[in-house]
Amino acid sequence: MAVTTLKRKLKRKRQSQTTRVIKIKQLTAQPVIRNVDVEELKKSFAK
Repeated sequence: MAVTTLKRKLKRKRQSQTTRVIKIKQLTAQPVIRNVDVEELKKSFAK
């Protein structure tokens, strides 16, 4: 007995998997923390 693959169903399943992975990556992503020199910023606004 031959086994057939349901290509449309498999494509839909893979699409939902990838979107879920992307959502998880976006939720767990943290912005890069930079050291900001406050005094240097104040000097630049004084000009």
